[in-house]
Amino acid sequence: MAAAEDTNSNVTQNPSGSDAPKLSDLLDRGWKLFEEVDTTNEPSSSNPVQVKIKRAIMQLEEATRMVNQLNLFSRNEALEEISTTDLKYLLLPALLGALTMKQVNPNKRLEYVQAARVYFIDFLKRCKDYDICSFQLPKDCENTADTPTEEQSSPAVPMPMSQPDLIAMATQRQAKIERFKQRKDTEAKLSEIKGLVESGSADEDVVRDFYLLHVRRWITLAIEEIDSINVEIEILKRMELFKQSAPQPSPPKRPPMKPFILTKDAMQAKVFGAGYPSLPTMTVDDWYDQHRRQGCLPDQGIPRSTTDGDAEEEERAERERKEENDDEEALQKARDWDDWKDTHRRGYGNRKNMG
Repeated sequence: MAAAEDTNSNVTQNPSGSDAPKLSDLLDRGWKLFEEVDTTNEPSSSNPVQVKIKRAIMQLEEATRMVNQLNLFSRNEALEEISTTDLKYLLLPALLGALTMKQVNPNKRLEYVQAARVYFIDFLKRCKDYDICSFQLPKDCENTADTPTEEQSSPAVPMPMSQPDLIAMATQRQAKIERFKQRKDTEAKLSEIKGLVESGSADEDVVRDFYLLHVRRWITLAIEEIDSINVEIEILKRMELFKQSAPQPSPPKRPPMKPFILTKDAMQAKVFGAGYPSLPTMTVDDWYDQHRRQGCLPDQGIPRSTTDGDAEEEERAERERKEENDDEEALQKARDWDDWKDTHRRGYGNRKNMG
């Protein structure tokens, strides 16, 4: 494993020869931005906070790429083989996971929590490889139902799936209590030696303990975060399914029709028309004439009354009887009508409905 001095000298320049930020500077900047965001009183959704989160993520992502290029960590080495100055780089995925959880975008929330879970799982796996402390990884890292639990807690007794696993529930509760106590003890120790490390007066053993305490603290935090993430992922997926199965919005309603005022006479129509010029008005006679022309009256299409038909029939019979009795007046009218029809075409003189 390369020493801290070799690590920093290898990353001071990029392949093109220009100066590049040191790996330690990238981690320190990102870590500092995270602490500012984590302790601020501003809303996490505010623009200044979100800008800091994005800057911190960019710094830590670049540091992660450099760590991977340098192969600082390996499964074939023990914790004692990692140099003291390289221990803090174990925190990179944990810090990235915590910062990713603080991003605010409702449309990308599921994407954020899934990415944060990957970061926390990667961090726990690396700590497990170096046996930093005792904890149990999920059996299937892709299964959100599995969450890591402490190894020191007693194993649950297998029970049928249909029965409530009361022993497992009690075990999980006890594990949470133990993790809470461990985190408080770790934070108390960190506060004691933090001033020495930041002042530069601490020896290498104190600095090493300082970074290891940070890693152990983040192990307990990562386990708690994964528990919360698993629940949130399940809720977000159910919400997505609900949105997809929700009925489509109904088409817009038609605009309401304007009211129709039927007045009794022309004078009333003028009154309503003057007061409500936007409302159509008409008299009863106008309404009757309009419906008669449209054939909408109830008596239209009904044959004429029997009385009218009998009168026409009697008139026709009387005219024929006079013609048969050689009535001079009737015969003269018939001859004149025949002569007129010879000189005038049918329909001549009918000016009805021609304006």
